[in-house]
Amino acid sequence: MPTNIPQYEIRMPKMPQIPKGAIKIGAIVLIAVIVLWGAFYQIAPDEMGVILRFGKFVRTSEPGLHFKWPLGIEALTKVPVQRQLKMEFGYRTTNPGVRSEFAVPEEAAKESVMLTGDLNVVTVEWIVQYKIKDPYKFLFKLRDVEKTFRDLNEAVVRRVIGDNAVDEIITTGRARIALEAKEELQKLVDLYELGVDVNQLIFQDVNPPESVKPSFNDVNESLQEKERKINEALAEFNKEIPKAQGEAEQAIRGAEGYAMERVNNAQGDASRFTQMYKEYAKAPAVTRKRLYLETMNDVMSKIEKKYIMDGKLGNNLLPLLNLNQEVKK
Repeated sequence: MPTNIPQYEIRMPKMPQIPKGAIKIGAIVLIAVIVLWGAFYQIAPDEMGVILRFGKFVRTSEPGLHFKWPLGIEALTKVPVQRQLKMEFGYRTTNPGVRSEFAVPEEAAKESVMLTGDLNVVTVEWIVQYKIKDPYKFLFKLRDVEKTFRDLNEAVVRRVIGDNAVDEIITTGRARIALEAKEELQKLVDLYELGVDVNQLIFQDVNPPESVKPSFNDVNESLQEKERKINEALAEFNKEIPKAQGEAEQAIRGAEGYAMERVNNAQGDASRFTQMYKEYAKAPAVTRKRLYLETMNDVMSKIEKKYIMDGKLGNNLLPLLNLNQEVKK
């Protein structure tokens, strides 16, 4: 075998030499960028920032641009204090939108079944709208605020439903019961220091179980028909009673006016007779003559044809009088 094998030398390219001063400047710039990137933060208009220094609460931040210590010295937690939050009970929204889609998983079905005060069973679906009013309490007073808030909701609604009859819950008392549950829930939230403000508690749907739903619907329709008849009767009552009262008042006022007129006329006649009698007592002959003349004046003024007879003539003029002739008025 040949022994003269050519030998080749492999030379690697030399890396460019970077000045040590440039490396230091680059490192300083990189550290400065990291520090500045973690030092400034922005809070949105509907949020509030909670700052922790080595895990301990130190302050809160309003919306805007702020500074905090970087490199893990201070940590930021953003809390949506102005955002309207919602919890659903008895159902879950699977696809929100113009036509939202809903589902009733097993967990939601269990929390919706409740016992009423008259030992009937109903399924209750409701929502709670709330806001975070105290970020410190919301983050640090309890370990799991949302689960506690959900448990409080279920406990309050079950108690309120259990204090009322099924007919009232399904028909006329729903709004009152929802308001009572909201007020009771707010008291418990304040007691447990959740830092939450309950805005609304709304019963979306309250129904009996499916097996007895037709019977309950029939009862509900009957109650609505009863209310309608009562309202119609009250409307007719309110129309007729004021009318009758007005007519009675009118008759009473007419009778009082007539009585007053008769009394005043009688008093006037009596007063006139008294005054006349006083004048008659002063001069009886003159008064008798005046009364006679006044009476004759009234009587004679009503007669159209007047015949003055002289008693001395006797009966000679009697044939001249046509007594059968009708007197024209």
